[in-house]
Amino acid sequence: MSPFILAILVILLGSFICSLCAASFRPRRQRKNDPQLPPGPPALPIIGNLHMLGKLPHRSLHQLAKKYGPIMSMRLGSVPAIVVSSPQAAELFLKTHDLLFASRPMLQASLYMSYGNKGVVFSEYGPYWRSVRKLCTLQLLSASKIEYFAPMRREEVGLLVDSLKKAAAAREVVDISLAVGDLIQNMTCRMVFGEAKNSEFDLKPLAKEALNLAGAFNIADCVPFLGAFDLQGLTKRMKSFSKAMDTILEKIICEHEREARWKKKQQMKDFVDVLLSLMNQPMTSNEEEETIIDGYHIPKNARIIVNAWAIGRDPNAWSDNAEEFLPERFADTSIDLRGHDFQLLPFGSGRRGCPGMQLGLTITRFVLAQLVHCFNWELPDGVLPNELDMSEIFGLSMPRANHLVAVPKYRLRV
Repeated sequence: MSPFILAILVILLGSFICSLCAASFRPRRQRKNDPQLPPGPPALPIIGNLHMLGKLPHRSLHQLAKKYGPIMSMRLGSVPAIVVSSPQAAELFLKTHDLLFASRPMLQASLYMSYGNKGVVFSEYGPYWRSVRKLCTLQLLSASKIEYFAPMRREEVGLLVDSLKKAAAAREVVDISLAVGDLIQNMTCRMVFGEAKNSEFDLKPLAKEALNLAGAFNIADCVPFLGAFDLQGLTKRMKSFSKAMDTILEKIICEHEREARWKKKQQMKDFVDVLLSLMNQPMTSNEEEETIIDGYHIPKNARIIVNAWAIGRDPNAWSDNAEEFLPERFADTSIDLRGHDFQLLPFGSGRRGCPGMQLGLTITRFVLAQLVHCFNWELPDGVLPNELDMSEIFGLSMPRANHLVAVPKYRLRV
């Protein structure tokens, strides 16, 4: 039995025993002129609608939105939530009223892994976040900085192509998911820390654990009093991760501080060098407000969930074949993936759109172009394309449940 299911059962048992929960079944009598919440499924005491999410919450929310509409209210434990599932609704929350929803909730993952919401991803909207965001966009992720790392990208992709050429000569099956994942991690480590590998520590397991923890559904974020019990074991893992990262970062920062004494002033710096310049910035909170959107009352501090997975499959925006791989659908359209068109939101939109969008696009295009240009690819053991298992694992990036494997054939003249 999974820790999440066990946690749900414990809560259900507690709610059954606790007679005070009976009051939760009595809905508040709504006056005629009161603003109404968006429609949504009935909630149980204490757990709210947690039992309806399943192993793939994005799919469950997509199905519920078909019944209750593109703006849907739910209760995740004790936390009110608004689920957005259409391009039109997403535009209302991410553009028209984006200032009201620009902050981020305090989650256990951000508390332990982002030093108390101090990272650009998790921090509250305000002067501190604007300072960090400005630092990222102007110094860490600027066009000149991305171009500066171009030789590094060519070197790392060249190493990947060489390894694939050897596999092609031997007719070996290649785990593409693993190979590309290692490539991205090497590039990231070299950009952030200045090196892909270090004899004293290995960052790759920690990077994988960070993705797993940040994307995990943590029941303590929805039912806070359960945090002390750590029913899913996530708190223990987060504390262990934080301790390990502290040890590694101390070594990296000390090394960079020593090197800074003899580095030339005009020499370009990696991310750590630049981040050391941001010290002791004050953190201030942004006061959230309740509001009315599309005729619905949106409570103060409600958690806004923009289901980009469902939006990307909205038949009203993409027709009934949204699930099919048809690249030509973009040939005669002006839809852009940078957040201006809300049918497609791979990098988010509005004030909290991904600051690393241009870097991500640059790497993705370069790597994909090299894999397609240098090799022809075949599925192993006579597997047909329509037989591929495309199921996903829920998480921060929702990777394939099973790695993609294929046999490369080098297509360029030797």
